[in-house]
Amino acid sequence: MSKVRVCFLGTPDFAVTSLKALLDDEHFEVVGVVTQPDRPAGRKLQLTPSPVKVLAQSHGLKVLAPESLKSNQLILDEISSWGAEVGVVVAFGQILTQSFLDSFRFGCVNVHGSILPRWRGAAPIQRAIEAGDEETGVTLQKMVKKLDAGDIIGIRRVKVTPGMNALELHDILATLGADLLRVELMDYIRGNLAPMPQDESQVTIAKKIDKSESQIDWGLSAKHIDGKIRGFVYGPGTYTLYQGKKLKLHKAEPLMDRSEKDPLPGTVVSVDADSVSVACGDGILKLYEVQPESRNRMTVADFLKGNDIKVGDRLGI
Repeated sequence: MSKVRVCFLGTPDFAVTSLKALLDDEHFEVVGVVTQPDRPAGRKLQLTPSPVKVLAQSHGLKVLAPESLKSNQLILDEISSWGAEVGVVVAFGQILTQSFLDSFRFGCVNVHGSILPRWRGAAPIQRAIEAGDEETGVTLQKMVKKLDAGDIIGIRRVKVTPGMNALELHDILATLGADLLRVELMDYIRGNLAPMPQDESQVTIAKKIDKSESQIDWGLSAKHIDGKIRGFVYGPGTYTLYQGKKLKLHKAEPLMDRSEKDPLPGTVVSVDADSVSVACGDGILKLYEVQPESRNRMTVADFLKGNDIKVGDRLGI
């Protein structure tokens, strides 16, 4: 069988792992790459190419970076001229039209960071951690116009271990997603694998994370707050208020031994050498790593050297 000609569409580091897998696989030929335009980044807000663009250019690939593929006929014509047989989409960041999906012999496939139909949408990795899922994974789906609703070509599963954060899970899923392209995608193209429809009754939505969600609500359970801290390390982070200023939370541990006599949520219930324990709506959260406003991330042990936080103080006010 001759090499399968691939048009790759992707933008962040999650997509880089999949692009590398295709470039290293003798069964595929990446004939062109589509990514998001250069964006301002860093303190100086310099225009910076996407990680996918950097990798593609280092391999001498054709790269297009349109603001939108919709109704951009010149861009669509150029992609068509590449003669790709399949479109591989990994965290591209733009909505694709049905006509574009249908323009490839084998259609478009997508690597999505959850076990579909759970967590369709923009933030599946963060939402899985936040929700306390004990298992998640990555899905290769045949793309349709409806968001993440295509038939499933393959799935890889992974256990979410206690303490695992979204950045750690991201790297695991990126590797598993690349494996789906090496194995299941080729089986699908050869006609040895029939995609299976999703169970619509099991759909959950991983909505885009709003910055307003970053502030901790101490009325939630310690387990939920811990999940949010670990989930949102992938962006946009979490914080509470301490003495009227933002205090970012980086590492914590939930304890579920709160009694009815415990004080209001957000109240500091103990201060130890390396941790501060805070009452939640259900349980207690031990804080281990924080970041005061305009300061670097630090251990609570270091934070306590310059802050006289004590039992009875309230966070979030």
